[in-house]
Amino acid sequence: MIASRSFAAPTRRCLQKAQSQQQWIPALTQLKSQSRSYAVPYEEKVAKFKGTKGPNGKYTVTLIEGDGIGPEISQSVKDIFAAAKAPIEWDPVDVTPQLKNGRTVIPDRAIDSVRKNFVALKGPLATPIGKGHVSLNLTLRRTFNLFANVRPCKSIAGFKTPYDNVDTVLIRENTEGEYSGIEHVVVDGVVQSIKLITKRASERVLRFAFQYAEDVGKRKVRAVHKATIMKMSDGLFLGTAREIAKDFPSVQFDAELLDNTCLKIVTDPAPYSDKVLVMPNLYGDILSDMCAGLIGGLGLTPSGNIGDECSIFEAVHGSAPDIAGKGLANPTALLLSSVMMLQHMELNEHADKIQNAIFATLAEGKVSFSAMWSFLFLHVNVIEAIGHD
Repeated sequence: MIASRSFAAPTRRCLQKAQSQQQWIPALTQLKSQSRSYAVPYEEKVAKFKGTKGPNGKYTVTLIEGDGIGPEISQSVKDIFAAAKAPIEWDPVDVTPQLKNGRTVIPDRAIDSVRKNFVALKGPLATPIGKGHVSLNLTLRRTFNLFANVRPCKSIAGFKTPYDNVDTVLIRENTEGEYSGIEHVVVDGVVQSIKLITKRASERVLRFAFQYAEDVGKRKVRAVHKATIMKMSDGLFLGTAREIAKDFPSVQFDAELLDNTCLKIVTDPAPYSDKVLVMPNLYGDILSDMCAGLIGGLGLTPSGNIGDECSIFEAVHGSAPDIAGKGLANPTALLLSSVMMLQHMELNEHADKIQNAIFATLAEGKVSFSAMWSFLFLHVNVIEAIGHD
């Protein structure tokens, strides 16, 4: 039997840090560009884009090209944005990790850029397995307090999978849970990892999920949990969800066990098309990748990390160093994430132009994602489609 150890102090410090943060009233990342009437006025939402145009009439966006295939798919985005005449000026930064006071941090230059521009686009970053620096993706989320990850999973015409008409959205709490980083050795051969769930972090991501559902026309919010086993931690998340639901009478709320969700959504994803699924961190990490598989994989799935002050949009697939520079990389995920970014910035006309060109190109059914020319075909034909838009 393992003796109880004194881990209350690090837990208290994490709780104090969480509770000392500013009260959040999350807002919408606009994933649909059509006009809509907000249940909560847009100007009252705190996660809206705060940037302004520079003297040249363009917005500056921080660009983290990433590792492996990152630079080439980032170049595709830059070329396509130029063809669409999107008013974007790129500020490339390096996020190679540095050690400061024994902690892995990203360079000050990169931090300053994101905070100044309020928005960033990020390619894939490599993370060592079992050694080396901690995940840079996790470091970025913590540095900028990006509390919600939004992952839409929608079937794309021209890319056939065993599932048709998938159209669901997963919103993942992005800052705590099993990924809080509270781990220690109890005795040799025994490691303890603490799952941290706070009411404040749960409330902000849940309120964001309900606001998002209202704004994009989803009729239901479903909390995914395992409160049958983790009665206190997941119980807190679920109880908070029930409280928040009372503030959104136009949105139906229910809850479902994680294992049931996994089974049902891969059996028939259609019943999830009218829902926004919201869940704690680890469940969201796993379930969002699983749902990406329903539409063809991470190479077709956009993602946005939303914070109070700034937001980072990213390709969530790997850096694939083995195919870097070979013309095999598919830029669709980063392109669609850049469209999410434009919508977040209220540049809906440019977002529509690029998105329509991407979908029109894919709908032709001529892109072979395993062929040597897939990257160039998509890159060139999207630009051509923009020209004829």
